[in-house]
Amino acid sequence: MREAALASGGAREAGRPTIRPGSLPLFAESSVVGAAALFVIFLLLPLLALLWRSWTAGSLWKGIHEPVVVHALALTVTTTAMTVALSIAFGTPLAFLLARRRFPGRQIVDALVTLPLVLPPLVAGVALLMAFGRRGLLGDQLGALGVEVPFTTGAVVLAELFVAGPFFVRSAKVGFEAVSRAMEDAAAISGAGTWETFRYVTLPLAMPSMVSGGVLCAARAFSEFGATLMFAGNLEGRTQTMSLAIESAMQTDLGAALALSLVLVIIAAVALAIPLVLVRNTTVM
Repeated sequence: MREAALASGGAREAGRPTIRPGSLPLFAESSVVGAAALFVIFLLLPLLALLWRSWTAGSLWKGIHEPVVVHALALTVTTTAMTVALSIAFGTPLAFLLARRRFPGRQIVDALVTLPLVLPPLVAGVALLMAFGRRGLLGDQLGALGVEVPFTTGAVVLAELFVAGPFFVRSAKVGFEAVSRAMEDAAAISGAGTWETFRYVTLPLAMPSMVSGGVLCAARAFSEFGATLMFAGNLEGRTQTMSLAIESAMQTDLGAALALSLVLVIIAAVALAIPLVLVRNTTVM
């Protein structure tokens, strides 16, 4: 009886239509595609509106040559370059240690590196003020040395480093973790020292991730607003970066605001394209 029941059950199962994994009814598939299309349109529409308004206003090229735009662009390029350089100089050793060494408090350090990525920018600015401001944790020590950090160009660099540096560290850490230990061991067996192995094996293999992290760091530094406003202020020619200049220009000069906005959009697009190209070339190789 049991065998007959199993046989009849198997016959019923065999008679059921087979549903392939991932297949959906026509109405459900249409709903999914429609919802996805609406979300893509929502993301694309503001960018198209920005491009259309800049083109129809006819003041794009004039806006780019405005003094406020030129000064903001020059300051942003300078501070971003300094931020990326500092991120590479101090972030590379940190990323290597997090990827290759096990030490007490490693998970805490890893979490602290990630924390600025999720902090609201204004909170980051307040934290920087509490650390380096006149009444901050190091205010008295810096004052005794005659060093004033807030509302200076140096404050812009520190604000950008705080919010953008972790992008490089996280990406470089992933790159170091992906390097094959077998290749490093082979280099060591061939007579290479620790530094030579790192320079000629580990670093080149981790370089694509480091470049991607540097690009993301630069893009984030370029677009930084909240922490810079809180910690460095909005002083034209001194601390007014492109994002801050957009906020000011929206009140007085729409053409300049549109020009600055388009420049930032282009920079963001390039920043997204570079890692994709690197990943594609690495896959092909």
